[in-house]
Amino acid sequence: MKTDSFVLRHIGPQKNEVKEMVKTIGVNSIDDLINKTIPTNIRLTNDLNLPKPFSEFEYITHIQKLSNKNKLFKNYIGLGYHPTILPGVIQRNILENPGWYTSYTPYQAEISQGRLEALLNYQTMVMELTGMELANASLLDEGTAAAEAMLMLFNSRTRAQKKENATKFFVSNEVLPQTIDVLKTRAYPLGIELVFGNHQNFEFTSVVFGVLIQYPSKNGQIYDYSTFINKAKVVDAKIAVAADLLSLTILTPPGEWGADVVIGTTQRFGIPMGYGGPHAGYFATKEAYKRAIPGRIIGVSHDKDGNRALRMALQTREQHIKREKATSNICTAQVLLAVMAGMYGVYHGSKGLIYIASKIQKLTTTLNEGLKQLNIKQLNTAFFDTLTIEVSNTVKLKEIAEKKEINFFYPSPNLVSISINETSNLEDIHEIISVLAEAEDKKYIGSNSIAENSIPKNLTRQSPFMENDTFKKYHSETEMMRYIKRLELKDLSLTHSMISLGSCTMKLNAATEMLPLSWPNWGNMHPFVPIEQAQGYQEVITDLETYLNEITGFAATSLQPNSGAQGEYAGLTVIKAFHESKGNKHRNICLIPSSAHGTNPASAVMAGFKVVVTKSTEKGNIDVDDLREKAELYKDSLGALMVTYPSTHGVFESSIKEITKIIHEFGGQVYMDGANMNAQVGLTNPASIGADVCHLNLHKTFAIPHGGGGPGVGPICVAKHLVPFLPSNPIIPTGGEKATTAISSAPWGSALVLLISYSYIRMLGANGLKQSTKYAILNANYIKARLEKHYKILYTGENGFAAHEMIVDFREFKEKGADVTDVSKRLMDFGYHAPTVSFPVHGTLMIEPTESENKNELDRFCDALIAIKSEINEMKSGDTNSVLKNAPHTQEMLTSNEWNYPYTRQKAAFPLPYLKENKFWPSVRRIDDAFGDRNLVCSCNPIEDYL
Repeated sequence: MKTDSFVLRHIGPQKNEVKEMVKTIGVNSIDDLINKTIPTNIRLTNDLNLPKPFSEFEYITHIQKLSNKNKLFKNYIGLGYHPTILPGVIQRNILENPGWYTSYTPYQAEISQGRLEALLNYQTMVMELTGMELANASLLDEGTAAAEAMLMLFNSRTRAQKKENATKFFVSNEVLPQTIDVLKTRAYPLGIELVFGNHQNFEFTSVVFGVLIQYPSKNGQIYDYSTFINKAKVVDAKIAVAADLLSLTILTPPGEWGADVVIGTTQRFGIPMGYGGPHAGYFATKEAYKRAIPGRIIGVSHDKDGNRALRMALQTREQHIKREKATSNICTAQVLLAVMAGMYGVYHGSKGLIYIASKIQKLTTTLNEGLKQLNIKQLNTAFFDTLTIEVSNTVKLKEIAEKKEINFFYPSPNLVSISINETSNLEDIHEIISVLAEAEDKKYIGSNSIAENSIPKNLTRQSPFMENDTFKKYHSETEMMRYIKRLELKDLSLTHSMISLGSCTMKLNAATEMLPLSWPNWGNMHPFVPIEQAQGYQEVITDLETYLNEITGFAATSLQPNSGAQGEYAGLTVIKAFHESKGNKHRNICLIPSSAHGTNPASAVMAGFKVVVTKSTEKGNIDVDDLREKAELYKDSLGALMVTYPSTHGVFESSIKEITKIIHEFGGQVYMDGANMNAQVGLTNPASIGADVCHLNLHKTFAIPHGGGGPGVGPICVAKHLVPFLPSNPIIPTGGEKATTAISSAPWGSALVLLISYSYIRMLGANGLKQSTKYAILNANYIKARLEKHYKILYTGENGFAAHEMIVDFREFKEKGADVTDVSKRLMDFGYHAPTVSFPVHGTLMIEPTESENKNELDRFCDALIAIKSEINEMKSGDTNSVLKNAPHTQEMLTSNEWNYPYTRQKAAFPLPYLKENKFWPSVRRIDDAFGDRNLVCSCNPIEDYL
């Protein structure tokens, strides 16, 4: 065995296993299978042109050298990003722990109670700090959270406001520049008119439906917004506030002075800056908006025995169900980062957070006092952490500061903005004042005293927060470590077994890929430092873009979108900009197959398109005749086709080139959803099928872990004619010559986790990537071959094979009283997370095993489903007390003195022999979803308070 070959560690099946697998499938070899699965006319004729693969040791040496090209200055830039201190107990036990980062979005709540509790802690913390009634379980960043707030308020306008055509949204000039840019992107296609100005002299009219203000403002001033709020209420304009969450430990929270929505980032809660991300954006609002709030909400319910249990609440709001009628396209959020931020709150508690915030404020006041001694003018009268200072020459100041390895923010030729942070100390304050004194030719004599808190009483927080026991019990590292472990043990992750979620690609997230994320030279980089200070990052970004161009066959890549849904939106925005540049603003029809991912129609509507759905054939393929008919019908207004390839049904449709040709013939552009790219890499590509733009899910195909529901990265790759329209950033320019405004807050989105995909490509190389694709298709077809003797497989390609996933139909068992939900819950007893339930076809499971699982694991999974088929056969019609209907079975059930079930304890919990060696126990019984929605509780108060 070549121990220095990463591909052998990444791919599951061994050579001896492959012989058995291809025999079971009924083909001669893997290549024979590939030839019979992928249409010849789209196959690549040359290997990918990528660097020779590194061994794991070589890669670590390489990435260490690159990290040293990043210059870590002391950063006082602010603008929503700050140096932080991540407690070691959280870094070691969550960020670096595959038990946390390899789990999936908690759709299967019974085996997700740990991270659901962690997210409930997070929601509680956000609600109480903001003074609001409801919070979601995270959004992507502050900019997109602000955009989501604007859209929610727009969609929630009163009947009178709609009649009045209230489409104006006031945005204070004091809002962060990157947030403003994201708002511009989101507002334009929906006909929302942004009005910028000074909140102190803005005059409201009845056509203003909402506002966004910053608290504290971008220049650091803390305003008393009470007069402004009163004016807004007169015309029923709703108030959105972008607030620094840490400051709210000592400032009066917006919920107490009239806010309707409070948004921001939780980056300050111990999360590394990571050159822009990932960080968890937060979103808090009033309960009146509970059915309009974007993203996931964790709620309290109970299980079959009446025990407290958590689950994702109000899921009918999601775009998977509402499709083009959804109010948001949010899919992936930032769960891992939200868990970490919430645990930061748990570890420090309210008193610890107040201590950190007060220390920052006192040091900022000390800085202000030092400036007064030097007669240097500081503009803010009330401040938390940021001062805006008049200087005679910012060029001179910048040169002096950078020689001392210090970064400030320079908003204009005579102003400098300085933001103090959690890592700052008195010596840092003296150093800052000395730099300013030198630039202004003044003499500074330091002081050893720290000033007292200077926040005015009318702006100081009086209300208590985070008084639940969870925020009081875990302040020693021993107790915190045990609490994190206790939650981890409630959740099933890739550390336990395969997670074969169709369209989700839960492959290996190799430890070597993850290691650099904890290194300071990558984690502590501010996204707005001068480019020359981030040469390590720039090299990774440039090379990764080049590799993705090669893999997709396209001309350029933008890494800015920080989720798959963001990638969809970005791709469509680029198409829109292209049409408008040709004078074709009227091209606003987007054709979408009925089988498409639920985010597709939601993204299309948000981008300003009108969705027209095309039919599927009985075999699950796109109905080419219907597509041609609709393309011709809308030939004068056709803007785009959104197509997933291979299809969401797990099939390489041979008509794909004909489909893309039709769209181009009638003036449209082809957007390919990259959710299933794991079946393409190295064998075919989006350019070969005739697409113009695609997004990729780096958290699927390119090994970024799902993190329990995020982070994700959704870059877009585009053909040459779309390159000019790639998105930019208002502070660090990116994108094309005719760049669209920003998609997310940071120039390169969640830059820190780009290291994972970079390492994945560098260690696999061209051949390893191609082999991974082949084995993904092999594993899927092996499962298909084993299961098709027992279940109906819904769709296959022309030669009877699946791509990298397949759909198994359970609808025929309805007459027995069994459904796909019963099967998904029973799989938990066998130690497995269910595949994707009822998508894209109701009553089915979509299975995608990935290339990382070996034959033994595939066989265990198949044995489990085959055993469940026998259990279905044993059921009598209407049986409500069967092993399926009672699933999952908990340890509490099995150890109870009473056992009132018509089957044995062994059948309940140990139905197959392998479970005696490795048993995962669900921590609760089947959860009552309807109860949780009827009695919505989204904070960590005990359930007894609500029963």
